[in-house]
Amino acid sequence: MGIFGSAVSGVLIILIMIALGFILARNDWFDDKMTSMFARLVTQIALPAYMISTIMGKFTAAKLLQTLPDLFFPIVSMLLLYIVSILVVKVAKIPKMHSGLFRSMFSNSNTVFVGLPVNMALFGRASLPFVLVYYMANTTFFWTLGVYLIQKDGVGEGNFDWKTTLRKVFSPPLLGFMVGVVLVLLHVSLPGFIMQDFTYIGNLTIPLSMIFIGISINNVDLTRVRFDRSNFLILFGRFLLAPALMTLLVIFTPMPILMKQVFIMQSAMPIMTNAPVVSRLYHADSEYASVMVAETTLLSLIVIPILMVLVQQL
Repeated sequence: MGIFGSAVSGVLIILIMIALGFILARNDWFDDKMTSMFARLVTQIALPAYMISTIMGKFTAAKLLQTLPDLFFPIVSMLLLYIVSILVVKVAKIPKMHSGLFRSMFSNSNTVFVGLPVNMALFGRASLPFVLVYYMANTTFFWTLGVYLIQKDGVGEGNFDWKTTLRKVFSPPLLGFMVGVVLVLLHVSLPGFIMQDFTYIGNLTIPLSMIFIGISINNVDLTRVRFDRSNFLILFGRFLLAPALMTLLVIFTPMPILMKQVFIMQSAMPIMTNAPVVSRLYHADSEYASVMVAETTLLSLIVIPILMVLVQQL
């Protein structure tokens, strides 16, 4: 009962903030410009500050050096999911116009707007370095192979714009993480007032992320939500296959239990919110991507508490 109560409590924290965003959006508090501002404020300002303040305040050089090699596990997990997605596309005869987007969505998860606040609410600040390790692998995978696959759907031939790709991979959150790691490894201490500013600004990350999700759910046109073979297969990949693969990869390793739990939770997050944006940019089917983001985000509200109870058994 204690495990279930902990899971329910953690999920309720998340749901209440999402509900607040949904209710405010339903009552016309936000327009498209303000919604975009929320996303930029989280990813470009609050989250980098949150990473610097938490890493410098909570972790030692030894602990960080011990954690970083475990980047291997999310990378292997995503590569396995990608290989499976190739087989699924062929066996299930996914339309060619959706094949690249399908493989990208099948393999990547939303590690920032959903994954970070979910893990922080469920496991606390101690989970942050493990969340960030997964984030590093996920963001690199999406902005390289994932974007390449989406381009192939839209323009027929994928190509890498290395300047754009590097800018996306080395995004403000990842740079904030890297700055925090470097400062810790060099045993550099920032002045107290700067650390306090980073803490205050960083504390905006979780509530703003959850409010943003609530706004996004309000913007979903339920008439566009459908469940066909392609949709069910992506749901299978995101919520069943991904956490199962990650569990098999980490269950017998000596890594800390908390890291195992975080990696499994991160692997089962919904589709990245960037997928529809990239699809629109390269003239792929952005409506298909938007519907899948909406479906996986809504269903994650059911999946998360169930998965939380299961990972507590590790």
